[in-house]
Amino acid sequence: MGRNLQSGERLRPVDLAREHGLSTQAIRNYEESGILPAAPRTPHGYRTYTSLHAQALRTFLALLPGHGHQTATSIMQAVNQGAIEEALHLVDDSHARLLDDRRTLQAVESTLRDLEPPAAPASGRASASGRRGSVEASGPSAGPASGYESGPASRYESRSASESGHTFIGPLAAQLGIRPATLRAWEGAGLVRPDRDPRTGYRVYDHAAVRDARLAHQLRRGGYPLERIAPLIAQVRAAGGLEPLKATLRDWHGRLSARGRAMLTGAAELDTYLGQVDRRSSS
Repeated sequence: MGRNLQSGERLRPVDLAREHGLSTQAIRNYEESGILPAAPRTPHGYRTYTSLHAQALRTFLALLPGHGHQTATSIMQAVNQGAIEEALHLVDDSHARLLDDRRTLQAVESTLRDLEPPAAPASGRASASGRRGSVEASGPSAGPASGYESGPASRYESRSASESGHTFIGPLAAQLGIRPATLRAWEGAGLVRPDRDPRTGYRVYDHAAVRDARLAHQLRRGGYPLERIAPLIAQVRAAGGLEPLKATLRDWHGRLSARGRAMLTGAAELDTYLGQVDRRSSS
């Protein structure tokens, strides 16, 4: 079997299929979709493949894990149509997306480090001094922000929130770079659980609620759907900390590394295929 695939002999669909555990119908489907170059036919209408088709199939299957089915298909179609620059552009786009995903993961890890609970003050005097410093630092900007649930008591409530380390929906949304409506949607999905001020009814976000909002924000940037984020945040709440997310981050790192390695494997096979295409074109 190995001799046939490396030689100039004509190959049948079953010869290509056996190497990869595929059906002959899959081979025909790949040709019809442009993943394999068009195969010549015998006088009786049977397809005949060559080592070029065998390498095209290896290349497509190697591209799949790193680039996904749609992009891998588009790359092969472009090569087989002679649009080499377009194929290379598609490869570059995939690498750029991988880099974006790595940066998002780094941002999530940075956020988690920032979300670690602050150390308890050494003494009551230091704690009181810290609270006074916090109030003084936040005083000039304590006014209503976009999405702030304003009302007659808003100035008093803002001072109260600053003193307690809590915040309101407008300032939190501004800090995250999202709309207040997004925080309300996350609240509806159970991702964030702000308290309500008993006198005004305003949403008040304590340290845990801010932690959950920032965590949800970064996981959404990482492409996680709401239905996957909710159980993670529930685990964080139940554990009282971020320990449950360490396994998720290890898995995320593993998936990105596997994807990067798969792209390298796909690139090697693609380079081999492009070399065969070039030699065929120049012959």
